[in-house]
This record gives sequence, structure tokens and C-alpha cells, in this order.
Amino acid sequence: MTTPLLTTECPDLDLVHRGKVRDMYAIDGHDDKLLMVATDRISAYDVVMDDAIPGKGEILTRISIFWFDLLKDVVENHLICADVDEYPEVCRQYREQLENRSMLVKKTKPLPVECIVRGYLSGSFWNAYQKNHVVCGFDLGDGLQESDKLPEPLFTPSTKAAIGDHDVNISYQEMEEIIGSDISRKIKHASIELYTRAADYARSKGIIIADTKFELGEYNGEIILIDEVLTPDSSRFWPLEGYMPGKGQPSYDKQFLRDYLSSLQWNKTPPPPKLPGEIVEKTQQRYQEALQLITGR
Repeated sequence: MTTPLLTTECPDLDLVHRGKVRDMYAIDGHDDKLLMVATDRISAYDVVMDDAIPGKGEILTRISIFWFDLLKDVVENHLICADVDEYPEVCRQYREQLENRSMLVKKTKPLPVECIVRGYLSGSFWNAYQKNHVVCGFDLGDGLQESDKLPEPLFTPSTKAAIGDHDVNISYQEMEEIIGSDISRKIKHASIELYTRAADYARSKGIIIADTKFELGEYNGEIILIDEVLTPDSSRFWPLEGYMPGKGQPSYDKQFLRDYLSSLQWNKTPPPPKLPGEIVEKTQQRYQEALQLITGR
């Protein structure tokens, strides 16, 4: 198992933000670009684990690049290139940290909302439905089971929380109050179209995309797709074979890790518990399977 990359160190670049997984750098003389590096950090319940998943950053980057290319006719995205040889010269000295896990991207103004699309009843949406069949403003009616396919994909935005805090689901009307009705309409349409196209493709490869989270930003007056896209970190991936509503599904994402953490006496706040080697290895295997099924590599 390769040594995981927990933190990048690029002293000749300006560290703009260190997120749950990605380190973002500005580059002198390239004010319209950013360097985005996916580490092997993993978070669950909005807490970053002390233990990393070896190779995870490379897997996330390869999956994102695949989707950016496949979906570029739906919504333009921020990817410029992912080849270190094409990066500004000052970046190339950090090749060992950047190779296969970084992207040079357009600098955008991120929208202050998460764009979540749900095709199946699962996770927090299922938990909320059990208490009230009106969830995020949608009346789903009675009688649905866990993991049921929804009649149509639902757009359920949320706020963006700081590291350690939890995102909060908001209604479409609340989103309009935050970013305006025109942009809200555009990103709802774009998000559902992105999900539908991706879900149809993934199904042909044996994967159900139960739900996913998109990040969108403004660039030269246009709304474009940013950050990562349709990875096991931002999506719920289920195997199509053996899919059976009425219970939770096996997954190719970090639900396996969440299930392990839920079995512990941990209050889901820092500090996180130590992850056993077996949990790290099995999580890595699930991410690798997702990469192979989606990209064929």
C-alpha cells in the first residue's frame, strides 16, 4: 500500500485554502488560475479523519477528469489541464506531490450553496422522510421504502458549512433569497441535467448514482462546474446488480466508513477515532472499484 499524502507543502505557491480533502494554491503571475490538489484525507460527518486512504486523491482526480470531459457539453467546467508538464514552471518543482492528483483550474467565484440532486431515497433524506413525508419542500407521499427510486430527480440545495460544521438543507425559495431567482433557476436546471446524464451513463456500467453534490461557480458571467464532480466523496454509488429497495445498499463510496464510525461510541465531533487498517484498506478498495467501473481503467 502506497504512503498516503495527508498534506501538501508547496512553499513557492500561495496556499489559499486547505479543505477537507483539497489544498488550493494561487500562482504568482497567474491571477486567473488556481492549482487544486486532492490529498488522501477523508472526512465523515464533516470531521476530517487523522488516517488517510492511500491513493484516494489520485482516484478522485481521475474520476473528476473523466466526468468533466463527458459532461462538458452540458455545462462548461473549470478544468484547464491536469498535466504537470503544462503547469506554470513554479509548480513543476512539486511534481512528486502533484502528479496524477492535481488540476490547474480557472479561478471562479463559487456560489454559496451546495447543489444536491437525489434520485433515490437514502441517507439523511430517508431519515427525514421517516419523520415527515414532506422533505425539503417535496411531498413524497406515504409508503416509500429506504432506497426507493424517486419518481424524478429532486434538486435539494444546502448551505455551505465551514470545516467541522454541518451543511443545512434549505428550500428552493431560501436559495432564491441567497443568490437570486435567475441564478437559482439556471443551477437547478444544470444540476438535474448533469445528474440525469451521469446517472444514465453510470447505470450502463453497473452503478446506480443514488445522489450527488455539485459545486458551481461564476466565471466571466457564466455558471460553470467546479471543484470535484461525481466522485465517491461527493456521491452515493450503489452496485446495480442486487439492488433491492427496502434496506440500505452496499456502496462504492465512503458509506462503508460511515457505517463503521456509526458502530462506535463516537459523538461525531473532533477528535476522530483511529481507523483500523482493515477499514482503510476496504475503503480504498471501494474507491478503486468505482474508478474501474466508471472509467474502465
